[in-house]
Amino acid sequence: MLYNPVMHNRFNRIWAIPVSILLLIGVYFLPPVHSRLAWRLDNLSAQIKYFFNPPDEAVFQPSGISQLTIETVIGTVRAEYQLTLTPPAVAGTATPKPGPIARPTITSTPLPASVILAGVKYEDQHNRWNYCGPANFSMALRFWGWDGNRDVIGKVIKPSDKDRNVMPYELTDYVADNVEGISTVQRYGGDVDMLKRFLAAGFPVVVEKGYYERDYTGKVGWMGHYLFVTGYDDAKGEMLVQDTYNDGPNFHVKYKEFEEGWRAFNYVFVVAFPSERESEVMTLLGALANEEQANRHALTVAQQESQSLTGIDRYFAWFNAGTSHIALLEYVDAATAYDYAFNLYANLEETDTTRPYRMMWYQTGPYWAYYYSTRYADVINLATTTLEDTIAKPELEESLLWRGRAYYMAGKTQLAIDDYRAALLIHPKWEPAIQALQDLGVQP
Repeated sequence: MLYNPVMHNRFNRIWAIPVSILLLIGVYFLPPVHSRLAWRLDNLSAQIKYFFNPPDEAVFQPSGISQLTIETVIGTVRAEYQLTLTPPAVAGTATPKPGPIARPTITSTPLPASVILAGVKYEDQHNRWNYCGPANFSMALRFWGWDGNRDVIGKVIKPSDKDRNVMPYELTDYVADNVEGISTVQRYGGDVDMLKRFLAAGFPVVVEKGYYERDYTGKVGWMGHYLFVTGYDDAKGEMLVQDTYNDGPNFHVKYKEFEEGWRAFNYVFVVAFPSERESEVMTLLGALANEEQANRHALTVAQQESQSLTGIDRYFAWFNAGTSHIALLEYVDAATAYDYAFNLYANLEETDTTRPYRMMWYQTGPYWAYYYSTRYADVINLATTTLEDTIAKPELEESLLWRGRAYYMAGKTQLAIDDYRAALLIHPKWEPAIQALQDLGVQP
């Protein structure tokens, strides 16, 4: 057969295309390239989906809301709040009974007008996908001499780029299981004065808060974010924070703005500290040293704010009331509070600047409330709305886990198995999903 250069060149051109595609795919999955490009492709995918299906228009309506009226809920909250103000009548003389040992209370020693903690080693979250949790906790641990960084933490608690969020309990569990000599304490119901006490005593604090910013979809929207708090200045009325995202190290935030963002997460805070200094930390916590008392305090704050605030802040307050009830194992009361929060959400303006459609990416309290109130349909509907309408891809392992649990209770075992396995694709080796499958006699 005679050699035909024209046919040979045409053959080479035809094969050059698939070979080039395969080479590009291979290069894309090289770790240095993938870590820099994967999030950009995800952003593009999200922009396309959100253009046709705006996530701020997604609304979940709980089935239990029809059993309530606004007046009934408000009246109940007011009655519960009044009980906290009015001591019960005492019949006769009560015999004192032994009780728990009281925690030390804080003293009235005046705090310094300003504090800037030295020894902070700043880390950002750049070139990583949703890495504010690992980066902030890395700073908190390194402050006390830990020899690690954001990637050391991230490989354990966020092993996949598909994992959109790291919750506070995952971070505190990491410290308990992997960091010798350092402990953590997490509480709801914090305030600026509490932070100042810790800072004045030399303890930086991690908080989780919400804020508005132009996100990767190009719109101004609400997002959750961790901040590492390392100082304050009363004269300027500002907190000093280390922001791993846009604002960078030593960023100043006004007290009012700080608290407004913090409200979205029930004023949660986490303190990492050398284990031998636990008694000092408990003293600084004061009444919040007792976790149940701290949760009651957070509930009272939420109930007060649910009556005094309006708009989106009122929504956050009702959501916080539900979260505090969950912490107190009061699931039916929590479900009632979340019902009202979602009703308020549905009536917020349909704009990204007011509707925090990412809320369920960060907090799972409603799933607990509805599941343990046997409202499995609400768990399924809320998780489905979250997974299909508020995010570009259904990649929230907590929502998949809870929907799977509700599917199982509703008699839909195969759907439950599918959700558990989908959760493991997002968070490999995630113990709750593995355990759920094993409970069904199924291998992960």
